[in-house]
Amino acid sequence: MAITEKNIMNRLYLVAGGLLVFAICVVVKLVDIQMIKGEDYKELALNKTERMFTIEPNRGNLYSDDGSLLAASVPKYEIRFDAKTVSEVNFQDNVAALSDSLGHLFDRPSSYYRQLFRKARANGNRYKLVARNVNYLDYVRIKQFPLFKLGPYKGGFIETHRVVREYPLGKMAARSIGYERVDENGYYTRVGLDGAFGEQYLRGKEGKRLKQKIAKGQWKPVGLDNIVEPQDGLDVVSTIDINIQDIAHHELLAQLEKYNADHGCVVVMETETGEIKAISNLGRTAEGKYYEKLNYAVGESHEPGSTFKLMSMVVALEDKVIDTSTVIDTEKGRYRIYDRVVKDSKWGGYGKISASHAFEVSSNTAFAKIIHENYKENPEKYVDRLMNMGLHKKLELPILGEGKPVIRYPGDKGWSGISLGWMSHGYEVSLTPIQTLAFYNAIANNGEFVKPRLIKAVREGSKVLKKFDKEVVNPSICSKETIGKVRQLLKNVVEKKHGTGHKLYSKSFSMAGKTGTTQKNYVAKDPDKMAYISSFAGYFPADNPKYSCIVVIHEPDKSVGYYGADVSGPVFKSMAQKIYTISPTVDEVEGKVLNEGELEEKYIRYYAKAQKQYIQVPNVKGMCGMDAVSLLENLGLQVEVRGNGKVKKQSVDQGTNLNQVRKIVLELS
Repeated sequence: MAITEKNIMNRLYLVAGGLLVFAICVVVKLVDIQMIKGEDYKELALNKTERMFTIEPNRGNLYSDDGSLLAASVPKYEIRFDAKTVSEVNFQDNVAALSDSLGHLFDRPSSYYRQLFRKARANGNRYKLVARNVNYLDYVRIKQFPLFKLGPYKGGFIETHRVVREYPLGKMAARSIGYERVDENGYYTRVGLDGAFGEQYLRGKEGKRLKQKIAKGQWKPVGLDNIVEPQDGLDVVSTIDINIQDIAHHELLAQLEKYNADHGCVVVMETETGEIKAISNLGRTAEGKYYEKLNYAVGESHEPGSTFKLMSMVVALEDKVIDTSTVIDTEKGRYRIYDRVVKDSKWGGYGKISASHAFEVSSNTAFAKIIHENYKENPEKYVDRLMNMGLHKKLELPILGEGKPVIRYPGDKGWSGISLGWMSHGYEVSLTPIQTLAFYNAIANNGEFVKPRLIKAVREGSKVLKKFDKEVVNPSICSKETIGKVRQLLKNVVEKKHGTGHKLYSKSFSMAGKTGTTQKNYVAKDPDKMAYISSFAGYFPADNPKYSCIVVIHEPDKSVGYYGADVSGPVFKSMAQKIYTISPTVDEVEGKVLNEGELEEKYIRYYAKAQKQYIQVPNVKGMCGMDAVSLLENLGLQVEVRGNGKVKKQSVDQGTNLNQVRKIVLELS
């Protein structure tokens, strides 16, 4: 086609039109960017270079009742260096002295730090790592080192920090002390005291700080100040006594190991106030070791077995269907209810015995007969009495995960004609260890049911913001007459030769309680699968109770032993005696507070007893720290302890004459 002037002009018009359209599009886009979406793009650009970061506050500390730390938030600092902000004169004048100071602090050659700083300077590094996990005191020192003391702009000093939760007792009472953690989705996991009081008291409020993105995806703080300052959490003072906790932990651990049991727990409660002084939960790993896996004491509801006979006895005495002197025929140790048979552990039974004797020997047939025959026409009366004493209700503890008690009512699913007989001795009912203990504590406390308490106060520094006093759930669970009778029965369990706890009796120390041996997996009717729960619940001293306590051990090795008196009872006794050894102002037998003269006499008695047994320094390696300290101090030695746990090393050799030694140092691990 011939190229004409007209064709050329048409093409030029087309090109010009296209350019005009393109120019219009560019102008429209610019207007859109600047006028309409400008703020969005500006924010996007800012987010790529600057971002607001959250500053975690210092979590409040958790203390024992005497002010010892159970959990503490410790800041860990990271020190970095901005080589570009430092002038050449400042760098050359100070780098050697700074390197010497850091080398001395961290026990490294100063040449290491000189090379680090010179390399950072040569490369123009704006965020060079100098030290990680620096504690607060060292951080304060580093801030005053040469060059760094000039600040972030002249000295290149950069610090960031994170807060780490530390637990001075280590793994001991880990589930009860607990923790609070948050995942990437903002979901909180709360365990134990640290979790229970986190949101309300311990957590504090987050702060905000602006940071700038620099090379290699790193973020550097902008300026010296935070945008929003974090607010530290409040401190919580718990009721835990670390000495009693130490005793509970090691006594339970030793017995679990001896009987190769699956798991167990111990709770110690102050009778009058309801303060929990110790709570230990240990479960076995696949390797046969024990650690705080779950809070069994609070969360594990199970059939209590014979410890529930106390509840049945209270009901029967209150309703006056029997008295302690009422005679019951134990039916040669077998009592049939419809198509089921209740059995006594003693083959042939106990013959005709009084109700008090039945309690002391823990006769299943006697209790099944007492409850079934007296309440079968009106089973609601028995269950109503249990419920009136609050046994069907949770304690509403602050620790999450409290197990739900099970007390069935006639007509409920699972209720049958045999229910009364089985409930009477602790089957077809379910309680957690701490719920069972709360009832026993009420008996020890003359009928006043107090709520178990784990917190004493909330503080801000040394200032007490809130105090927690005892909480009375029921001022009287039953009559004083019934209280007096069952307290004597609990005492007889230990003191009478026929009592199931008679092996625990000591002339020099009084205690009262009830043994329990519960069958597990009995529905399977397979002897190989049959397992047991061993328990002992009670209080001490017997006549003037100061503490109540429960010990529950699951699935001890049947070939070694499984009865409550053999497995859990010794833990109770040993703990009780050691607790009173560390509480010398109280008489073990009578429970009364000693005056100055009586207290001095008690110390003399302890000292004389120890001196008769030892004339040389004993070997305490392998003993738990509290036991070793108690023993050595009773020998008149001054004891210094380093660490916690069991004794790994003693500074004075075994066999050294005591009259040659004044002080001994124990290293624990």
